[in-house]
Amino acid sequence: VVLQTGSPISMPWLDKVAGVLQAWYPGEEDGRVIADLLFGKVSPCGKLPMTFPKAEAETPAHAPEQYPGVNGVATYSEKLEVGYRWYDAHKVEPLFPFGFGLSYTTFKLDHLSVSRPTAGRVTVELDITNTGARAGGNAVQVYLAFPPDAGEPPKQLKGFAKVSLRPNETQHLTVGLDDRAFSVWDVNANKWAVAPGNYGVLVGDSSANLPLHATVAITARDFP
Repeated sequence: VVLQTGSPISMPWLDKVAGVLQAWYPGEEDGRVIADLLFGKVSPCGKLPMTFPKAEAETPAHAPEQYPGVNGVATYSEKLEVGYRWYDAHKVEPLFPFGFGLSYTTFKLDHLSVSRPTAGRVTVELDITNTGARAGGNAVQVYLAFPPDAGEPPKQLKGFAKVSLRPNETQHLTVGLDDRAFSVWDVNANKWAVAPGNYGVLVGDSSANLPLHATVAITARDFP
């Protein structure tokens, strides 16, 4: 099934088809693009920029009070739990998670290292290997789990790196995180402020597939 949509849709037929290609709205050349993907001339390497729910009721804004609102008033009760953050916080398994996307090849991530803050940056490094028989691309995603007392969602995307690899090729990736990645909004000071504490660094290829884990300790003095 080829989907040409601008948002998630329900898929009660999913277990009856061999595969789904989310094509979005690629424009006037969409026929050539879709043909090249379906016939294997190129390998898909896109990632979902939104979560696909299993049911309409399993979305962050599913109550009438949230959308479209009652008596002209919409209540943003989800607060910071927007998109994949809501699914994580409420432990709701989606149909397809944020950042998800298959390929005609496979990849392996390993050798994760996370530096202490230096010159206003934390450096995340890892290796990615194309373990399949086809050339292909992948988008490696770096999420942070804030300290519990920061009041943030379970994890948040803070960096990514897209790479194209030949079969059996390995590439070393570096993703830099600055002070903004470790900041929360201070309502009293009316500005972003670094939240000190121990952060989880989670790396993978979707919000639900993060096989590499590390920690980094941040203090208010680490970023000038």
